[in-house]
Amino acid sequence: MIPYESLKILNQPFEEKLKVKFSEFLNKGWYILGEEVAAFEKEFALYHQEQYAVGVANGLDALILSLKCCGFKPGDEIIVPSNTYIASILAIIHCGLSPVLAEPDARTYNIDPVAVADAVTAKTKAIMVVHLYGQCCEMDPILEIAKQHKLKVIEDCAQAHGARYKGKLAGTFGDFAAFSFYPTKNLGALGDAGAVICQSEEDYNKLRQLRNYGSEKKYHNGVVGYNSRLDELQAAFLRIKLPHLDEINKHKRKLASIYFDLLNDSFTKPVLDDNYYNVYHIYNILHPERDRLKAYLAANDIATEIHYPVAPQDQAALKDYLHHFDYPVSADIHHRTLSLPCSFAHTEEQIRYVAGVLNRFES
Repeated sequence: MIPYESLKILNQPFEEKLKVKFSEFLNKGWYILGEEVAAFEKEFALYHQEQYAVGVANGLDALILSLKCCGFKPGDEIIVPSNTYIASILAIIHCGLSPVLAEPDARTYNIDPVAVADAVTAKTKAIMVVHLYGQCCEMDPILEIAKQHKLKVIEDCAQAHGARYKGKLAGTFGDFAAFSFYPTKNLGALGDAGAVICQSEEDYNKLRQLRNYGSEKKYHNGVVGYNSRLDELQAAFLRIKLPHLDEINKHKRKLASIYFDLLNDSFTKPVLDDNYYNVYHIYNILHPERDRLKAYLAANDIATEIHYPVAPQDQAALKDYLHHFDYPVSADIHHRTLSLPCSFAHTEEQIRYVAGVLNRFES
């Protein structure tokens, strides 16, 4: 069986260091907001050549706290892709704001700058871009729209650790950049974890306050905050894996290149463009008989996933929050997309086998 992902195999190269680090953590006796969190924040910021990074509990909280820092008023509109994972939209709703869906580019699956421009109204306060599947959004025109309308830009970088647009890293374009370190991410913890990169010392201090009950000084609470601290142990584990992020990304890109070379033209493959350095958090294809293809692969002992089977506008939880428009580009992607095995845990031989099985599929 070729799994879609194996966290056990993925983390085997780091196993001994993880065990040593856990022992050190246990013996130290300092388990919340200690030296490991502070060190990881500095190292993560340095990786991005940025000054400010704040560790938080998870990727959803990273988005929520970023929005909270902006001081928006209830009902203000945030433009967000119509094919994103629900967390992007949940963050907007939890902050009392209004999500406005904009369609993706059918080629890249990322938010279409033309659709962004069309979605701007007098109530629009920010654009939340989502660098989906490991590829950056087309940031130049999006930043120009934001500048023209004086909008904040918030990057959802949960799937884009180390991805680049025109040589510039995801997470370094906007006012805030939210990261998830969920275990399956290219930089994955061994539990939930997240971080925010921001551009000013004022926002940095505000984020640190918000994540810790609104407190800058113990038992003194200046704002209504949250309990959203990056776990000290997860920070320690992330520090072990961060120096290997580029290696992980290169491996995933090598596996992706095998799919590009071997898969026949009956499958729609991700777009290739020199402006983008895709890190293939997800290697997805499109196929008109997606469900039958998925079953065929399972019958051949190949596990796949669907990112995502239900579009945001079709989620029961969001029916009272979204305008009831049609989103045909998003709907088409959700109906045809299939995610193939492509992780740090897979070998080139396994991916060649998967490609061979795929090419034998009869439509």
